[in-house]
Amino acid sequence: MTHHRWFTPWVLVAPAAVWLFVFSVWPAINTVVLAFTNAKPLGGGHFTGLANFERALSDAQLVDALVNSIVFMLVCLPLLTMLPLLIAILVEKKLPGITFFRTAFYTPVVASAVVVALIWGWLLDDRGLINGLAQGLGVVTTPVPFLTERWLLLFSAISLTVWKGLGYYMIIYLSALGNVRRELHEAAAVDGAGPVRRFWSVTVPGVRNTMLLVSVLVSVSALRVFSELYVLSNGTGGPGGRDMSLVMLIQLYGRGFTGHLGYASALSLLLLVVTLGPMLALLRLNRKAA
Repeated sequence: MTHHRWFTPWVLVAPAAVWLFVFSVWPAINTVVLAFTNAKPLGGGHFTGLANFERALSDAQLVDALVNSIVFMLVCLPLLTMLPLLIAILVEKKLPGITFFRTAFYTPVVASAVVVALIWGWLLDDRGLINGLAQGLGVVTTPVPFLTERWLLLFSAISLTVWKGLGYYMIIYLSALGNVRRELHEAAAVDGAGPVRRFWSVTVPGVRNTMLLVSVLVSVSALRVFSELYVLSNGTGGPGGRDMSLVMLIQLYGRGFTGHLGYASALSLLLLVVTLGPMLALLRLNRKAA
């Protein structure tokens, strides 16, 4: 009979616990500490109180970044909450060749975000495929500035995010749809409910918790967007840097040997607060609906 000493479980957990502390807990604590200093990459800096947060109140770039991130979230949230559900309902049906369509919808998910953004950049460039076709067909006479106009660049990045995320959230919904009882659909059909009525009265209530999960995931990822805007703008943040997201702004201030780590840490705390907002709002709406 094998006897285990009291410390055996702790020994097994220790490597993961150390990893978690070194790469997650300690950086988070250090970020909070640095937010109240004027630290630089090559110097520890000293305590400055709320100076970094006062600076944030008058930072025009921060206002633009907040607007961009919020617009990004507000557009992505309904699209990536409903469209994947509709696609999941379509590909859930057992039809010949349906596996091909499931794979096709999921393929963008496994592709690198940077590689996909580069491809979209080539497509949307002034001399890219889309502008070339539009001019060739006589739809436009001059190239559409997808990548050089503030709002067009932002919505180009949003379209890329939506296209790439459809397959991921589709898989989540597929697992949830399997738990919706077929008897409810059959009973609704017998009562004369059509497909649209069954969708709102049977499917949506059946996957409500999953929709909440998807909404939270979409909100958080949209507010933390980086790769799409960074690659499409070639790292410049668009015309005048007005298409930067909060994460891009944090990276701008924190990088290099002369970066302002203290201010970048303060912006990171602001990003945390902004991210928690929609999460708490969605949870509150879910409780009211329940």
